[in-house]
Amino acid sequence: MEGGKKSSIVGILMASFAAFGGILFGYDTGVISGIKEMNFWLKTFGYESPAGSGTYTISTANESLIVSILSLGTFFGALFAAPMADTLGRRMGIVAANLVFCAGVAMQTAATAVPLFVAGRVFAGLGVGMVSCLVPMYQAEASPKWIRGAVVSCYQWAITIGLLLAACVNQGTKDRNDYGSYRIPIAIQFAWAGILSAGMLYLPESPRYLVKRHRDADAARALGRLMSVPPDHQDVQMELEDVKANLRMEEEVGQSSYIDCFKMGPNKILFRTLTGIFLQAWQQLTGINFIFYYGTTFFKNSGISNPFLITIATNVVNVCMTIPAFWAVDHVGRRRLLLIGAAGMLVCEYLVAIIGVTISVSNQAGQKVLVAFVCIYIAFFASTWGPIAWVVTSEIYPLAIRAKAMSMSTASNWLWNFGIGYATPYIVNPEYGNLGPKVFFVWGSTCVGCLVFTYFCIPETKGLSLEQIDILYQNTTPVKSVAYRDQLIAHNVHAADEDAIARVTTEVRMAEKGEKGEAHNEEKV
Repeated sequence: MEGGKKSSIVGILMASFAAFGGILFGYDTGVISGIKEMNFWLKTFGYESPAGSGTYTISTANESLIVSILSLGTFFGALFAAPMADTLGRRMGIVAANLVFCAGVAMQTAATAVPLFVAGRVFAGLGVGMVSCLVPMYQAEASPKWIRGAVVSCYQWAITIGLLLAACVNQGTKDRNDYGSYRIPIAIQFAWAGILSAGMLYLPESPRYLVKRHRDADAARALGRLMSVPPDHQDVQMELEDVKANLRMEEEVGQSSYIDCFKMGPNKILFRTLTGIFLQAWQQLTGINFIFYYGTTFFKNSGISNPFLITIATNVVNVCMTIPAFWAVDHVGRRRLLLIGAAGMLVCEYLVAIIGVTISVSNQAGQKVLVAFVCIYIAFFASTWGPIAWVVTSEIYPLAIRAKAMSMSTASNWLWNFGIGYATPYIVNPEYGNLGPKVFFVWGSTCVGCLVFTYFCIPETKGLSLEQIDILYQNTTPVKSVAYRDQLIAHNVHAADEDAIARVTTEVRMAEKGEKGEAHNEEKV
C-alpha cells in the first residue's frame, strides 16, 4: 500500500494479528510429538509390550496414522480454502475454519480409543489447512508493500511459537498418570481458536477481495481503514485503480477457474502456479518436520538422556531465529535468503548424518555435537525457508486466481508433510528401515534440489506491490529479476501506466544487451 509509514501502522498491526493463525498450525503440529511418548497416552491407545512388563507402546502403523492423518486433513482443508476465500471472503473464511478446527479438538479431547482420536485429527487438520492458506493470503493483500515480507513472516513466527508452547505444555503434563496428561495439551487449542476468531471479526476484509467482487465502495473503506485515512484519500484511490486495472487485464485473458491456473501465456500463470506448488514441496523436503514430529523419539534413540528438554531447546532456536527474517526478508530479499538457507541447511544435515553414523549412542560429547548441528540447521531454516516460502507463495499469484493457486501450493505443503510424516517411522524405526541419523543424508540431498530450484525459479520481489509483481513476471525471468525489480521501484511504475511499463522493460533489455556486448568485446580482446 502506498500511504506513508505513519498511515500504514494500523494496517501493519491488523495484518500482523492474523498471524495468530500460525499458533493453531504450530501447536497442533507440535503437540502430537510429545503426546505420543507419554506413558498414560500409550497405556490408553497402545498395548503392553512385553506382556506383564508394565511398559506400553503403540504399533508403527498406528503411530504413522495418528501423526500423519492431520496432514491429510490439512491437504483437503487447503483445497477447500479456495472456494471459501472467494465466497465468504478471506476474513470470514478464517472464522469458519476455526469452527471446523474446534470440532476436531473436541473429538481428540474426548477420545479414549484410536478411531475417535484419528477422526479428531482429520477435522482439526481440515481447519488448520484452511487457516494455513487463508491467513498468508489475507496478510499479503492487506499489508503495505514495503513491509509485506515481514508481516507474512509473522505467520511463520507464530507457527514456531505454537511449536514451542506445545513442547512446554507437554513437558508440564507428561508425568501425569491420568487423562489430563494428554487432554490438557489438546484442549488448550480451544483458546487459540477463540482468540483468532474474535480478532478476525474486528478486522476489515481484504480490499483486493472486495475489488474482485466489484464492491469498490467497501474496498475503499477497508483500504482507508488499513491506511488510517478517509476512503476518498488520494493514496486509497491510486492503489484501488492499480488493483482494478490489473484485475481487468487478468479477466480479459481468462476467468478464475482451476483450469486458468495452468494456462500458458504472457502472465506466465502456469509457471507461477507450479513455482508455488514446488516451493512448498521443497520446504517440506528440507526435513524440518522430521525434527518436530519425531524429534523426541529421534533424540531418545540417539542416547539423549532427556529428549523432552532437547525438543524444547530446538523449538526455542526455531522461535528466536525466525525473528531476524522480519528484517532480512525486506532488506536482503526473498531470493538471496532462500539460496543462503538451502546452502546452510545442506551442510548441517550432511554433518549430522556423518556424526550420527560415526559415533556410538554412549558418546556424550558426540551426541552434544549432533544436537548442536541440528540446532544450527533449524536456525538456517527458521530464518530463511520457514517464513519465506509462505511470503513468496502469498504474493506471486495474480488476484483473479490467487485463492485457487494458493490453495494448491498450500495443499502441496501438506501433501508432502503427510507423506514424510507417514513414511518416517518406517524409514527410521529399528524394526523397519533403521536409518536413524542416516536419514539426514536424504534431507541434505534434497536441500541441493532446493538450491537449484531457487536459482532458476524464484524471482526477487522485495519492495514490490502485488500488482508490480505481475508486471515483473510478464517482462523478465527469475534469474534476471533483480535488475528489473530495481527499475520498477526506481521509476515507481504502476499497473495502470502502460507507457511506464514499456519504457522500463526497454531500458532493462537494452542494458542487458549492452552488458553482453561488452563481454563479447572483452573476449575478442
